[in-house]
Amino acid sequence: MPHVALSVRAHNREALHRTDEAWLAEQWSRDDTRVLVVSGGRVAFRDDAVPWLTPAEAHALAPGGERILLGQRDGRTRFAVLAGRDEVVGGTEDWVGLRGLFPMLAVADDRASEEAPWLFHAVGLAEWRRSTRFCQRCGGDLSPRAAGHELVCDGCGRSQFPRTDPAVIMAITSGEPGSDDEAILLGHQSSWPASQWSTLAGFCEPGETLEDAVRRETYEETGVRVGEVSYFGSQPWPLPASLMVAFFGRATTREIDVDGAEITEARWFTRAELRAGLEDGTLTVPRSVSVSASLLTAFLGTVLPGRDFWRS
Repeated sequence: MPHVALSVRAHNREALHRTDEAWLAEQWSRDDTRVLVVSGGRVAFRDDAVPWLTPAEAHALAPGGERILLGQRDGRTRFAVLAGRDEVVGGTEDWVGLRGLFPMLAVADDRASEEAPWLFHAVGLAEWRRSTRFCQRCGGDLSPRAAGHELVCDGCGRSQFPRTDPAVIMAITSGEPGSDDEAILLGHQSSWPASQWSTLAGFCEPGETLEDAVRRETYEETGVRVGEVSYFGSQPWPLPASLMVAFFGRATTREIDVDGAEITEARWFTRAELRAGLEDGTLTVPRSVSVSASLLTAFLGTVLPGRDFWRS
C-alpha cells in the first residue's frame, strides 16, 4: 500500500458506546483517560506537543465545554471538549489551529501517526459544530446526542450528522510508464509564488463517481483528457470538512488549454525536470503533510529532494 501522510494508526471510535451514558461516565472518571480541549478549531499546542489533559484538568480549563467521545487505542480512552473562546479559562490567544500543528505532524517519527487521527477527529467535529447551528429543515435549535456525533432538532426532531465533502486529487501522467519520457501534469494558480506547482484537485459533484470527477476536473482546468483512473489512497482533511481521495490518471491527450480561473498555467514535467527543479529551488511543490506530496513521491520514485517547508 502507498504511504499517505497522516492517514495511518486509526483509533477505535467506540461508536456503539456513544449512547451508553454509564460507560461514558466510567471512562471519564478513569485516571488514564486523556482529553483534548478544542476552542474555535484551535488547541493549546505547547512545547512541540499536543496538550492531552486529565479529565479534571480539562474541566478546570473549560468548565462549560461539551464532552465529545473520540474513542480508544491501546486500552486508553480519549475525549475532546469543545468550548467557545470565552469559555476557556485564561483565553485562547496563543492557541493554534490545525495548520499550525503541521510542523509537529511532519516529523519523521511515530508521533504524527499517533496524533493525527485524534486531531483530525476532534477538529473535524469542532468545525462541524461551528458551521451547523440550526436545523436545515425548520431552522430550530439543535441538541447534541451520541457523545457529540449527532445533532437533533428540538422542533421537528430531524437528526443531523457530521458531513464530509469528498475531493479528488490526482497525478495525471502521460507517456510510457516508467520511461524517461513519462511526465506528470502540474498546475499553477495566480495567487501562488511563481515557482509553486501542484497536482490537480477538485470536489466531487452530486451524482458523480470519484473517477469521473478526476476526468472532469482535469479537463475543466487544463483541457487534458483522461482515460484510465486508478485509486492511490485517501487522507482526511478537516479544513473544514474534506476527505482527499487520491488517484493516478492516464492522459489520452497532451494539449493544454487552462481555464484561467482556478489554474492559470499547467505544464508537463518529466522525472528529470521535476527532480532538477526541486534540487535547484526553481520548483516548489506541496510537501510532507499533503497527499499531493505522496503522489509526487510515488511518481518520482524517491523522497522529494530540496527543502521541506514544514521542517525548515
